[in-house]
Amino acid sequence: MKKKFLLVAVLVVFSLILGACTQEAEPTEPPMEEEPAVEALPQGQELANAYDGMYDGTVVTMAGPFTDQDEVVFNDSIAGFEEATGIDIQYEGSKEFEANINIRLDGGDRPDIVDYPQPGLLQYAVEKGYAIDMETLINPDWIKQNYSEGLQNLATMDGPDGPIVAGIWARANGKSFVFYPKAKFDEAGYTVPTTWDEMMTLTEQIASDGDTPWCIGIESGAATGWTMTDWIEDTLLRVAPPEDYDAWIAGDLKFDSPQINEALDYIESIWFNDDYVYGGRAAIPTINFGDAPKPMFEDPPQCWFNRQGNFVTTFFPEEAVSGVDYDFFYFPPIKEEYGKPVLGAGDIYGVFNDRPEVRAVIQYFSTGESLRVWVEQGGAILTHNDADLDWYQDPVTRGVAETLRNATTFRFDASDLMPGEVGAGTFWKYMTDYVSGTITREEALQQIDASWPEN
Repeated sequence: MKKKFLLVAVLVVFSLILGACTQEAEPTEPPMEEEPAVEALPQGQELANAYDGMYDGTVVTMAGPFTDQDEVVFNDSIAGFEEATGIDIQYEGSKEFEANINIRLDGGDRPDIVDYPQPGLLQYAVEKGYAIDMETLINPDWIKQNYSEGLQNLATMDGPDGPIVAGIWARANGKSFVFYPKAKFDEAGYTVPTTWDEMMTLTEQIASDGDTPWCIGIESGAATGWTMTDWIEDTLLRVAPPEDYDAWIAGDLKFDSPQINEALDYIESIWFNDDYVYGGRAAIPTINFGDAPKPMFEDPPQCWFNRQGNFVTTFFPEEAVSGVDYDFFYFPPIKEEYGKPVLGAGDIYGVFNDRPEVRAVIQYFSTGESLRVWVEQGGAILTHNDADLDWYQDPVTRGVAETLRNATTFRFDASDLMPGEVGAGTFWKYMTDYVSGTITREEALQQIDASWPEN
């Protein structure tokens, strides 16, 4: 009996000791999370962690429209980041991107990051609730610091729960530029205009000197007419508030409205004056947009001004030297209250999966450094305020970048955002007919309005 009692006592004591040991081994409160290994960067903690190697071996998927040489240069641009962090950014480029991306998103096959060539496509994803608010991924103060107010406004879109910062901008293309043959221009003693009135005074002076001021052509195969639509978009931003421009894209402001007609009044004062246009009004629909600036480089120049996007320099003679043989000035403002708007296009990145390594990558893309290689190789103009203007290899491209950075309003090409049957259909067609003189302005505008799809 005593042995039995002694055994029970020993077991009780042992169980108490074991219980005490167990309590020490398994505390009731969970352990505190480890503090970040490095101090956060202005863009966010995850970017700092990435450079510290915390996401080495992870994969971030990305989809977009870059193919062929563009895809090669993009991958060259991100190679240094991948090597420094160990994050593998797997970019999938497709020539059918615009047609397929919404199908992928609707089907749940969502890349981590998507590069959109136009904000209208991203708007669809925002309305569906797919896109993640950038202000939850990137330090909001950094976004405000590194992007112009115009670009921030264009990236803000309405989702199911209200407005969000839907994306960050990467590259941009500007269209609000007038190119001219600089050496001959300077030799003639002309002065670059800074207002619309000054530009028209110079236009008249050149015509009075016996020369033709403007080089204009809208022929572009199946896309004939888009050059005219660009002129309308750019001029509208100078005679009406940006809210009217947005309403026009949405179909709430008619083509046959006072605002559009006012813009056309300014355009007609140049386009329909045969003394002002190379070949006269009748030649405009027959001259290819890429050939239009070529007479500027004849000796003497056969025309002096070509309003076009910065890409047009690829159509200039190979021997023409930027900043010497040609330069540009900003397409001047008309009404002071609308500031210095810029019409353009660009790439905007949206995010669809939230993981630390994805945050690190999108924080990296919010810096100019992410595309510095592309800038230095040529072919990219960055939207980031921290991008050094000295990265640009020629003075004209540098000037274009500076103009974009200082824009008070930035708006995307309207015809690219309108329903396809209008923007790339009736808008192009009837503007061509109008310039050709086969229909009146009123008929053209009413025909476009009638083509707008029913909601």
